[in-house]
Amino acid sequence: MINDTLLSFTAGRDMWSTVAANDVPSAKMADGPMGIASGRVDERDVSILTPSGIALAASWDRALAGVVGALVGGEAKRKGVDMVLAPNLNLARSPNAGRVFEMFGEDPLLAGTLGVAWSRGLQSRRVGSIAKHLVCNDSETQRDRYDAIVDETTLREIYLLPFEMVARAGCAGILTAYNRVNGDYCAQNAPVLTDILRHEWRYGGFTVSDWFGTHAGAESLNAGLDLEMPGPARFMGTKLRDAAADGTVGVNRVEEAVDRIQIAARTWAGGDAGAEPGDRDTILAQAAAAGFTLLRNDGDLLPVAPGSVRQLAVIGPNALAPCFQGGTFAKIALRPDAIPPVEALRARFGAETIVFAPGCPPSPRLPAMPALPARDLGDGCDVGMTVDYFGGHDFSASLLGSETRNTNSLTWFHGMHDLGAFDRNGGIRASGRIMPTVTGMHRLHIGGTGSVRLVVDGRQVFAAEREIPASDVMGALKSGDSDHVEVLLEAGIPVLIEAELRYTPARAHGLWFGLGVPNDAATLLAEAEAIARGADAVLLLVGETADAGVESKDRDTTAIPLDQQELAARVIAANPRTIVAVNVGHAFDTRFATDAAALLAVWYPGEAFGPALAAVVAGDLEPSGRLPVALAASEDQYPALDATPDADGRLPYAEGIGIGYRGMITAGIRPAFAFGEGLGYGRFTYVAATATTRSDHGVDLVVTVRNDGSRDSAAVVQAYRTDGPLAGFAKQVVAAGSTVDIHLVVNPIALRRWSGNRWVFASGPTTLRIGGSSLDLPLSATVAFD
Repeated sequence: MINDTLLSFTAGRDMWSTVAANDVPSAKMADGPMGIASGRVDERDVSILTPSGIALAASWDRALAGVVGALVGGEAKRKGVDMVLAPNLNLARSPNAGRVFEMFGEDPLLAGTLGVAWSRGLQSRRVGSIAKHLVCNDSETQRDRYDAIVDETTLREIYLLPFEMVARAGCAGILTAYNRVNGDYCAQNAPVLTDILRHEWRYGGFTVSDWFGTHAGAESLNAGLDLEMPGPARFMGTKLRDAAADGTVGVNRVEEAVDRIQIAARTWAGGDAGAEPGDRDTILAQAAAAGFTLLRNDGDLLPVAPGSVRQLAVIGPNALAPCFQGGTFAKIALRPDAIPPVEALRARFGAETIVFAPGCPPSPRLPAMPALPARDLGDGCDVGMTVDYFGGHDFSASLLGSETRNTNSLTWFHGMHDLGAFDRNGGIRASGRIMPTVTGMHRLHIGGTGSVRLVVDGRQVFAAEREIPASDVMGALKSGDSDHVEVLLEAGIPVLIEAELRYTPARAHGLWFGLGVPNDAATLLAEAEAIARGADAVLLLVGETADAGVESKDRDTTAIPLDQQELAARVIAANPRTIVAVNVGHAFDTRFATDAAALLAVWYPGEAFGPALAAVVAGDLEPSGRLPVALAASEDQYPALDATPDADGRLPYAEGIGIGYRGMITAGIRPAFAFGEGLGYGRFTYVAATATTRSDHGVDLVVTVRNDGSRDSAAVVQAYRTDGPLAGFAKQVVAAGSTVDIHLVVNPIALRRWSGNRWVFASGPTTLRIGGSSLDLPLSATVAFD
C-alpha cells in the first residue's frame, strides 16, 4: 500500500515549493533565466537582469555563460530560491516565435554548449538548474495544445540535443513543455520521458511539469513525470490515491519519483552560495558587450573616440526607452537606477557632445500609465495606483483590502496574496490620478481575465462583459490582449482613472491598463533629421518594447515598426555616418539599414544596456558577438517562418533537420548575414588548421589565426561539417598584429547521425571546414576514424 505521505511528494506544496516531510526540506523554485523572477510575478521584487538567452548565445562564450549563470545563482540564494527554471533550451526555429529572445539561437550544438555552461555556473552556487521546456516548445501560438509533428531524426539530432547535453552534464531537473509531440502531451510522453531520458541518457535528475501543464495523473506518472507543479495537487500527489490502490500506478514508480524529488530537495535546499564570480556591474556590462554583434562598419566608423567628434547625435525611441528584456512570466523587476543608453552616452562623452531626439515614440502593445495613487494608504508609496480588492462583483459593499502598486500590469496566481483565493466571484479596481502634458485624444487601454470597465472622472468610457472559462484564463493572461478607447484630455488638468476587473473562479487572474499619449509625428521626425544633419556622427537606436516578446503569442513580422523604418531612412539620408543599433530579441529584417555606415545588433542585453553600449561606442569594450541566427535577406528565405498550427492543432516540422541556416545552406540561399557572422574591432586571417582524432571519437583542432587589425580583438573560430552543421567553436582574444594557435574540441555528438534507429558515429575520412562564419570557411582539415 502506498501511503498519502509518499504520494504527496509528487505534487507541489504551493505555487513554487515542493512538499516537506520529516527530514526532507521543501525546495523553493523560481522562474528564470534572465534573473530571478518574483514568486508573485510582479514589479516589487527587483532582481539582477542579465542578458537574454539570444544575447548570451551571440557571445559564443562558454566561460561567460558560466559566469552569468553563477551570478544568477548567487541572486537566487539571496532570495531564498533553491532551484531555477532555466536555461531555456528550445530553439529559434522561427524568427517570429514569441520567446526566441530566451533561447540560445537556432543551432542545437551552440544552445547545448552554452546551456551546459550556464547550468554549471548556476549549480556552482548550490542552486539547482531545471532546464526547460522538453521538447519542441519552439513557438507560442496555441502552445498549450499544438501537436508538434517531428520525425525521429529531426527530434533527436536537433530538438533533443541541447537537453541531452545538459542532462548528461547533471542538471538538477528537466521541465516538460505545454505542447504535444507526435500525439502525446509532453508531461505524459513516455517515448521522451522514459525511453530516451531515462533509458538512453541514464538521466538521474527529476522531471517536473510546466506550471498547470499536467493533464492527467496516472498517465503522467507512468510516462515518467515525477512532479506536478504548481501545488496543491490537481492530478498527482494524493489525487493518485485511487490509482495507487487499484494498481494503475505501481509502488516502484512512485518510490522512484519520490526518491528523485527528495534527492533534489536535500541537494539544493538551503546552504550558502559561496563567493561571487566578480563585480556584478562589470560582469553584466562585459556580458552585454560580448553579445553585441557588429555586422557592418564602413570606414571604421566604430569606435568613436571621445573627443574625436564635436557632436554625436543620439536618435531613436530605444535610446531613452530601451528594451532590456522580454515580457514573459520570467520578466524581471528591473532595478530603478538602470541607466538608459542616452544617459550613459552623456556620462561617457559629455553632455555637451550628445544631442538627443526620439524621432518617434515607442510603440508598446500596452503603453505605460504614470499615475499618483487615488488614496494615501499610509504605506509610504506616493506613485502608482491604489488597488482595491473585493469579495464579489458589487464594489460598494465587499472591500477586502487595498494596496499601492506602481505598475500597469497586475497579475495574481491562486489568490490575492493574503486577501483570499480565486475560488469565488470577486473584483479588483486600480485607480490613480494622471496629469496630461498635452491636449488631445488619448488612447486608454484595458484588458483582463474577466469583465473590464474603464471610468474617467466618474464617467464610464468603456465596458466589456466577459466570462473567461477557467481553462482559458492562463492563455488570456499570457497573451495580454487589450481593448482601447479614445478620450479627450486637456494638458494640466488632472483626471482620475479607474480600471476595474470582475472575475469568476479560476487559478489566476490579471488586470492591465495603459495610456497612449498623442504626439506630432511630423515634428518628431523633423527634429531628428535636423540634429542628424548637424552632427559629426549619429547613433540611431531602434527596436522593440518589452511586451513585443510574450508567452502564448508569436510575432507576425521580422521587421521593425514602420515609423522607425521611416525614421531610419530620413536620418541616414541626412547623415550617412549613421550607426544603427537594433534592439530586438530575434532575427530581424536588415533592409531598412542598408545605407547605414554601421549596423549593430544589441539584442535584449539586460540591465547594463546603457553602460555597455556607451563603452562599445567609445571603444572601451569590443562588440565581440557573432550571430546565433542567420538574418535572411527576405522573410521567404527562412525555412520555418509561420509557426501557426493547422485546423487540427498539428504543427508539422516540415523542414526537418533544415532549421535556420542549415536549411538555407541546403537550399543554396545566401542570407543578408550568415549564422556565425560578426566583425568585432579586429581583422582576422585564418592561416592554417590541423586536426587529430580523440579517443572518445571526437576531434582536436588547432587553428592558427592572425589579427591584422590595430586593436586587440576576440576571434570566434568555428568548425563545420561538410554538410553544413556547426561542429565546434572557440573564442579567444588575439592581440593586435599577433598570430596565435586557437584550440577547440569537436565533441563526438557533433559528428554523429541518427540512422536506422540508432546513432551512427563518424567513420573513415572526415573533413571539417573552419573559419569565421557558416559561409566564411577558408580552411579545412581531415581526420580518419577507424
